[in-house]
Amino acid sequence: MEAKAVARYVRIAPRKVRLVIDLIRGKQVGEAIAILKHTPKGASPVIEKVLLSAVANAEHNYEMNPDSLIISKVTCDEGPTLKRFRPRAQGRASRINKRTSHITLVVTEKKEG
Repeated sequence: MEAKAVARYVRIAPRKVRLVIDLIRGKQVGEAIAILKHTPKGASPVIEKVLLSAVANAEHNYEMNPDSLIISKVTCDEGPTLKRFRPRAQGRASRINKRTSHITLVVTEKKEG
């Protein structure tokens, strides 16, 4: 049994989000929340919100025990890119890509034994 939560169109580049999700992959939920609270990255609060949502889904929809949950799978896929232009010297313009992310987090109950 697994419960998941998804945050789509998050305005943080996927590369930056992946730095944070690599820290919590495979950890217990309590430990992961502690890691996210003490990680000084912009993606940390967003990932923490997704994690708490997945735990709430597990608790309310599947009657899982929130104390025995582990993060079984967490991925960050690239969403649509917002393309913006920045003025440059001599009448030129350069493109700025404002990237978005889709964060998916899956929690499962820890196997006993």
